[in-house]
Formats: sequence, structure tokens, C-alpha cells
Amino acid sequence: MNSSRALAVFDGSGISGGLYTQVNGWAKAAPHWLDDVIKVWSALGLGLFAVFMLYAWWRARGADSAVMARVLATPVVVVVAYGINSVFKSMVEEVRPCAQIRGSVPLETCPGTGDWSFPSNHTVIAFAAATALFFVNRRLGAIAGIFAVLMGASRVWVGVHYPHDVAVGALVGIVAVVALAPPAGRCGPLVDRMRAGALRPLLGPGAMPVVTRGRHSSEAPRY
Repeated sequence: MNSSRALAVFDGSGISGGLYTQVNGWAKAAPHWLDDVIKVWSALGLGLFAVFMLYAWWRARGADSAVMARVLATPVVVVVAYGINSVFKSMVEEVRPCAQIRGSVPLETCPGTGDWSFPSNHTVIAFAAATALFFVNRRLGAIAGIFAVLMGASRVWVGVHYPHDVAVGALVGIVAVVALAPPAGRCGPLVDRMRAGALRPLLGPGAMPVVTRGRHSSEAPRY
């Protein structure tokens, strides 16, 4: 073992291995159709968050520029959160539970050495996307948050992550976005300039002026 590493490769089973084993037992006893549904969701479910982002963009074309700025920042902050998580992974180097805990039966192929377990990338991406969308629209963010929880839980169910991998992954995603998303809303003037140029077809006209008691005002539609 290389002592120069910030943290040594370690066995995370002492943190939440018992809960992992219990969930793995539920997965082994569950009906095959349920395991299949969760397996597919775990593998492909992140695509749903991309759909949520596209929906947010579509709706924001008629919203004010601050909203559009937060929408455009959403994929950026998700990528940044993923990058931060990758640093943690390379520092901690936690062995996957499916490779560490004897008798565990993962529903998907257990990742090999070098594809570390802590924290969960899938969970970071899901929670970062949901949190960023919450800054755009609370209802949409709350819906995405439910699916983020399901994504994190599925990673334990399929046997490739400990529960603490998921918990910390959720925290990393949330904290990264909370730090980065608010400043994005202050980029509204930049969006205004972009809307005045060639990108107007993609960004939309923004909030339309309305007449209120004989005078014009700019009012964003309910988003």
C-alpha cells in the first residue's frame, strides 16, 4: 500500500455494511420483475434528469432572463459537482461492497478495481440536477428530488454501493449546487444580450411586457 496517498484504500463495510447486506438480501428475495425494473432504472435513469433540464429550458424561453440564466447553468453545475466527486473518489479509493462483502449478489456486474465506490457518481449527478432545478422551479425540483432519492436507493439495491456512498453523494451534489447556482441567477444581463442576438430562437424573447393601469411593465409568466 502506498503511504503517500492522502487516504489509503479501505474497506467501507464497517460504516454501513450491515445495512447494505440487509438491502442486498431484500433484492435477492424480491420478485424478478421488481429487480429488473430497478436494474433498468439504475442504469438508465439519469437520462430522465436530462429530460427535466430540457423541459426547464423550454419553459424558461418565456421567463425572465434570471430564470433562463439558472436553467443554462444547471448542466454546468452538475458537471462541476461530478468533478468534485471524482476528486473524493480518487482520494478515498473505497472498494465496492459487491467485491468486499462475501455473499453479496449484485444485480449488475460489479465494477473492477480502480472504479471506486465512495461517493456514488449516479447519486451526485441526480441530486445536483434536482437541486439546480429547484432553483429554477420549486415544483420541478421537488419532482426531480423524488427521482434522485430513487436513483440513490437503486444503487444500493443493485449491490454496487454502500448506503453511506449514496448519502455522501447526495450531500456533495446538494452542497455544490447551493454554492454555485445562486450566482448564476445574477447573469441575467448576459442572457439579455444573448437574447438580442443570434441565440434568440433558442433562448426565447423572455418575459413579455404587459400593460398595468395604463403603463407598461415587464412581468414574467408563472413558471
